[in-house]
Parts: sequence; structure tokens; C-alpha cells
Amino acid sequence: MKDDYQTSGYQLKAKQKTSFDGAIITTAVDLFPEKDSCMTPGKLTWKFPKPLGCTFFSIDKLEMDKKGGLKLEAISDKVYDGLKVKCTSDLANIEKVTVGATYTGLKDTQVIVDTKATNPQDFTCEVTRTQGLATFGMKCTAATLTTPDVGVRVASGPMFAALTGKEKFAAWNVACHYKASKDLRCAAQYTHGGKQNGNFAVGVAYQLKQGLSMKAKVTQDMNVSTSVKNTISKGFTVIGGASYTPSSGKQSVGLQLSIE
Repeated sequence: MKDDYQTSGYQLKAKQKTSFDGAIITTAVDLFPEKDSCMTPGKLTWKFPKPLGCTFFSIDKLEMDKKGGLKLEAISDKVYDGLKVKCTSDLANIEKVTVGATYTGLKDTQVIVDTKATNPQDFTCEVTRTQGLATFGMKCTAATLTTPDVGVRVASGPMFAALTGKEKFAAWNVACHYKASKDLRCAAQYTHGGKQNGNFAVGVAYQLKQGLSMKAKVTQDMNVSTSVKNTISKGFTVIGGASYTPSSGKQSVGLQLSIE
């Protein structure tokens, strides 16, 4: 329910495909930051589908932020049928290198494992399996092998519902989505128990016309967020939004320009 809400700050995003092995560069610029003397701190993101002509793996993300910090994500699906391997690094600290694998070779089943390259015991494992209209899943770490997070989701026609249990089964979250018409969608979620007990959100999305849509949501603190997305032309999108919390009087506005 957080998609397409730009309710704070002003951002310009530009994506450009180059002739260098299909490499793609994305520039995200935060305009007029309140706590920075620099008025246009930017974030650069490159994507190399075939680095130096190599097709065995791709660089899905090579990112540099305004402070010079780097982030690398490399992916390969050529190792084994049904297996995708991902490696991430900040190109500075080997302790932060992570390795992940996603296996979809079993029918209706997906297994995802992520771990640190230098500490394999620090891992997370996710398993999901689809049976008819329902998809069942579990997620665990070395510390939660006997009390994993669990979940089930069911989709039928315009209806979607999901139930998840976390924090050693102490917290349960229920979410639902209903497509009332081709232009109107409604969604809601609620958490019972745990650290976020009582948290909820209710939202609607409405397609005003081709290329123009709006969203609105309300959360448990009565914060109201609205957003309007306008696709002016292919590859050029404007997202504007606002947020207001009556209890504190806090309000904010945001605008994002996206060029692809």
C-alpha cells in the first residue's frame, strides 16, 4: 500500500538505456533537502545486462549515493536450471557480502536462501508452495527454526486475502484487496498482537482516465496520505502527494518526476 506515494520531498528520476551492452543508468536526484546545504544531492544507479559482453551473469545494480557509498548486485540464472544466484556487496567491507539463491525447479514451489558469505550460519530461508487458490509460506533464520514466520494467501477473481504470523506466533497480520471495478481498487490491513498491535491501514485507488490515477490511505494514527500519478507520455511520469496527521498537525507534500 506504499506504492506511488511521494508525500515528502521532491525527487527527479531519469532512466536511460545506453549502447554499451544494453547498460541502463538511473539518476535519482533529491531536490531542496531540508538538512543538507547541497541543493541537488543525486544517486546514480547503473544496470549492466551483459557486462563486457558476458552473458553468464548480469550486474542488476551498481549504485553510488551522494556520500560516495557504493552498492553492487550481481545476478546469474545460468548456474543450474531453475536456480538464480544473487550476490550483493558495498565494495568496501567483505563482512557485508551476501549470497542468495532462488530455486523454482520444483512444481508450484519456490525456495529462497540468503546468507552472509563470511558467516553462512547467519541466514534466512523462505519456502512457498501453491495449492489451488492458496499459497502457503514460511520464513526462518537460525534462531527461529522452530518458530518460523508463517503465512497463507488466497486469490480468487477480484478478491485477495493474506494472513501472516510473526514474532514467534505472537503477532498476526491480515490483509485484503478487492477490485471493485476496472477503475476502483480497495485494500486494508490490520495487525493483532506483537510490537505493532492495533496498527491498520485502509486505502483506495481509482483510475480517473488512461494514464491518470489517484490513491488515498488512512493509518491507525489517522494520518491521511493522498497521491496522484499522471503518465504524461510514454516514459514521462509525474507523482504528486500530500500527507496530514490531525493529532499532531504534521503535514508534508512531495513531488516526483520520472523519465525513462
